[in-house]
Amino acid sequence: MEIAYTDAAGRTPPDHLNFGSGDLGGKTLWPGLYKFGSSVIIPTDCFIHGNPTDTWIFQMSGDLTVAANKRVTLVGGALASNIVWQVAGYVEVGAGAHMEGILLVKTAAHFRTDSRLNGRILAQTAVTLQSSTVTQPYLGRFLAQTADILV
Repeated sequence: MEIAYTDAAGRTPPDHLNFGSGDLGGKTLWPGLYKFGSSVIIPTDCFIHGNPTDTWIFQMSGDLTVAANKRVTLVGGALASNIVWQVAGYVEVGAGAHMEGILLVKTAAHFRTDSRLNGRILAQTAVTLQSSTVTQPYLGRFLAQTADILV
């Protein structure tokens, strides 16, 4: 986990610096490296748009917060397995929210009731799932697994 986290954090130069001032709500995110010198919020639905070979890396020095009942949606063939969220703080995914991608978290990740992730969560301290669903992302072959964990 630490090697992947360090690799994602060390990527340069960014294609997008402080995109949307850290507010990704309502935005369409095209492939590339996004660097944020702050926390990132997703207060309304956002879209990750690209083809199956495109990649996205989101580097943030703060936290990542997805509001309750909001969605990160893949468009145009984008794959969750090609999306990395490198978070220096914590991740908070609100109740009923949906995320896409691989979360590499320096501290903790909290998924509230009925939240969903198509991806993976790797955190250096703790992962809290409250009746959440985590599905392994599609990797070009059918290996999807779903886990419902009640905490």
